[in-house]
Amino acid sequence: MRVRLPAGVATAIGALPHTDVDDAVAFVLDRAPRLPFAPRLPRRSPLEYKVAQVVHGVPGVTVEDDGSITVDASSFDPGAVDATTPLAGDAFTGALALLDALKAAAYRGPVKLQLGGPVTVGLAFVHAGVRARDALTGAAHVVASRAHGLIAAARDRLPDSPLVVLLDEPGLAAAGHPGFPLDTEPTIDLLSGALAAIEPAISGVHCCSGTEWSTAVQAGASVLSMPLEQSVLDDASLLSTFLDEGGWIAWGAVPVTGPVGTDPDPLWRRLTGVWCDLTRAGVDPLQLRKHSLVTPACGLDRHGPSQAELAMDLCGALADRVHDQALATRLSVGA
Repeated sequence: MRVRLPAGVATAIGALPHTDVDDAVAFVLDRAPRLPFAPRLPRRSPLEYKVAQVVHGVPGVTVEDDGSITVDASSFDPGAVDATTPLAGDAFTGALALLDALKAAAYRGPVKLQLGGPVTVGLAFVHAGVRARDALTGAAHVVASRAHGLIAAARDRLPDSPLVVLLDEPGLAAAGHPGFPLDTEPTIDLLSGALAAIEPAISGVHCCSGTEWSTAVQAGASVLSMPLEQSVLDDASLLSTFLDEGGWIAWGAVPVTGPVGTDPDPLWRRLTGVWCDLTRAGVDPLQLRKHSLVTPACGLDRHGPSQAELAMDLCGALADRVHDQALATRLSVGA
């Protein structure tokens, strides 16, 4: 697992508050030029909610106006969606518009894509009344098919760009809790199959809540997109090995659930404080800086456009400091 990305770069989870596609693309190119991310625009269309985006077009599945789904078990057929199914309609409008804009600009740098993961999609099927076994098998198939289609669309437009594709998995936060339909090993297998479908693109997992990150690592994730919380210290040994083996961490260092102000200094002190604690627990400080990205803690679709701009400005300021520290530490070690 050796992943090549620019150290200390800002990007985002994907969901934005914009209702105009061109505005969203311009926002991404302006705020995340070194690792542009495919925008998802649920305020524009309910088909761009994370689960709806993946399951739209599956026979028997209806996407409601609020982005939730209902399933008619008598006609439910996730196998009807395959890797050749077009990414048509409104479901991937934001992602395809970004790829088209990057192609027009002759861009050749890395691009970040994302889609709902099989655990989260499977849980949505279960909650809609599908039997757990059928729900999870169907989710695995649909997510893999959509991943193949999304990657093919990116490769068609940007053949030379490294692709980073993350599975958006808020459902993983429920792993291990009573009522969760999978034990640890089947969860790893489910994630592993979806991550394998992403290869040879750089694959990873995002969860905006605390989870058993060992599940994602054992499944083969090369990028962990996690909120910046003190609880990561419980995973210090896991993260140390993960980073030493070439993995990357996208730190959700800018909160999205309350006011954060305009000064990046408090957020920087919070980030470096966690890093210092991880270093004391045995994590290599150079690897922390060399293999870190900076993101908001979660999607920005519940913000207004100006709040989203502020969040990304703060991400950019933090990312610049991470980049500078990575460079300084590398030079110091080299000397």
